Amino acid sequence: MATATNNSKKVRLVGLLSIILGAVFILAGLVTWGAVTSQLAAENITVSGDAPILAGAPVADPVTAFVQANVINHHALEATGGKTYAELDREDPLRATAMNASFLRASLFTSVIAYGVALFAIGVGVLAILLGWGFRMAGASAPAVAAPATEAAAS
Repeated sequence: MATATNNSKKVRLVGLLSIILGAVFILAGLVTWGAVTSQLAAENITVSGDAPILAGAPVADPVTAFVQANVINHHALEATGGKTYAELDREDPLRATAMNASFLRASLFTSVIAYGVALFAIGVGVLAILLGWGFRMAGASAPAVAAPATEAAAS
C-alpha cells in the first residue's frame, strides 16, 4: 500500500513540475513577443504605400514585418532590373541598393521568426500545463495497489 502512495505522490510531483515549466515557457514566450514588438515599433517603420495589404500600417507584428520585407524585395528587384545582389557585378552601383535591401529583409524576417519561436514556446507551455494537470489528476485518483507478496511470505 505504501508503494502505491509513493508512486501517486511521484506522479503528482511530476505533474506539478510540468505545470511550473509550462508557466515558465508561456512567460518566456510572452516576454519575447513583447520585446520584438517594442523593438519593431521603436524603429518607426510603416508598411509601404504600394503594399498589397496593410499599406501605411506601422510594422509592429509578424504580419506587417513579413509584408514590408516582401515590399522591400519588390522595390529592390525593380531598382536592379530583376537582379539580386549575387547577380550584380561588383562594380555595379546598384549592388549597394540590393545589399541594403537584403539586410533589411533579413532583419524583418528575423523578427518574423522570433515571433514564431515565441508562439511555439507559448504553445509548448500550454501543452506542458495540460499534461501536468493530467498527471496530477491521475496521481490523485490512482487506485491503491497492494505491494506484491514475496516468495517467503507465500510459503
